[in-house]
Amino acid sequence: MAAGEQQGREYLRRHRIPELLQRLGALLLYHRPERPREFLIQALERVKAAERAEGEYPYLMDEANLAAMFSLLDVVGQGCIRPAQYREALKTLGLSTDGLQFGDDVTITLDVFKEEVKKKMLESWTVY
Repeated sequence: MAAGEQQGREYLRRHRIPELLQRLGALLLYHRPERPREFLIQALERVKAAERAEGEYPYLMDEANLAAMFSLLDVVGQGCIRPAQYREALKTLGLSTDGLQFGDDVTITLDVFKEEVKKKMLESWTVY
C-alpha cells in the first residue's frame, strides 16, 4: 500500500469518518427525506448544537422503535432478554459493545434496554 493511501486511511480512522458516514447514512435511510442534502446539514447542525448542550443528538430509534426491537428479541414474552441478545441488538444498530457491564447471568428488562441503548446512541455521537 502506498504511503499516501496509508496516511489517508489513518486520517479517516483517527477522525472516525467511516462511523460518522454510517450514522448519517442510517439516518437518511430511516427518514428518507425529500431533500437529503438539507437533511444531512440539519443533522450535523443538531450534532453541533448537542455538543454545546443546546439540543439533542439525532436519534435513529425512538421509544416505540426500541420497544418493538425488544419485543422481537423477547420472543417468549418473559419481559426480559439475555446479555447476548442485547449485544447483538447493539451490533445491529451499529453501536459499540465495548464496556458492557452485564454478566451472562443477568436479565435485561425493557426499561433497562431502552436506557442503555439510548446511552450507547449518545456515546456514538459524542466521539465526533
